[in-house]
Amino acid sequence: MTARPVRATSVEGLAIVGELRGRGDAPLVLLLHGGGQTRHAWTGTADHLLGTGFDVGSYDARGHGDSDWAADRDYSLPAHGRDLVAFLRAAGRPAALVGASMGGISALFAAAEAPELVRALVLVDIVPRFAPEGVARVRNFMQAHPDGFATIEDAAAAVHAYNPNRARSKNPSGLMRSLREGADGRLRWHWDPAVVGDAPTEALADMLSERLAALPASLPLMLISGAQSDVVDPQAVAGFRAQAPHAEIVAVDRAGHMVAGDRNDAFSDAIAGFLRRRLG
Repeated sequence: MTARPVRATSVEGLAIVGELRGRGDAPLVLLLHGGGQTRHAWTGTADHLLGTGFDVGSYDARGHGDSDWAADRDYSLPAHGRDLVAFLRAAGRPAALVGASMGGISALFAAAEAPELVRALVLVDIVPRFAPEGVARVRNFMQAHPDGFATIEDAAAAVHAYNPNRARSKNPSGLMRSLREGADGRLRWHWDPAVVGDAPTEALADMLSERLAALPASLPLMLISGAQSDVVDPQAVAGFRAQAPHAEIVAVDRAGHMVAGDRNDAFSDAIAGFLRRRLG
């Protein structure tokens, strides 16, 4: 299905690059990638949702993929939230938001700033108070290999070392969408190294808790996490349940923090079913 390019502009003038797919008159689902990913991380989920009757959109967050890097290195979560609102306005219609990790936090900020643009919210392995050890492991992966890789096979080996429980691809060529070739011929991840930023703080957890509490009870809300996640562990899920007792909560078996990548079939079925029930 042909994609329609969408180019939004942040309040600072950054280009936020994405696309919409579908008929144009079905409920829109906007897929928001996590830190260190690009919009192409959602290919399998997007195809599934299109096949079940939804329109689908996605974009590269600032500092990632085809979107601009921030000259002032502002990769704060409120900035990501403002970018999301700008993209929704450029798309010209409200959407159900499905946000993984950083994308889910961006969605919380956007839902508070522009509730009229948000029809439903699916948080993918992220809650206001997450396990610090799991987040530290993600940060360590993103900060590793600053000098890049000599070959795509070396990059694939680094990904496998981070997530050894996922079957290693026999053809790593698809990984090139997440890499860029430098002037020195080496391959580096397709994100600004500055996106990693500072480690999460208790103040951030408080801020996210406030955003979650401010969501109207009428907004369809779902948390889908990996049963083996080290970011959203059982304690984190219990805390979320206490904060949002009306939310639907699903744990995907044999999946970690990268739920969609680990078990795309179960993940896509779960969110498609939720959105069909809640959006009609």
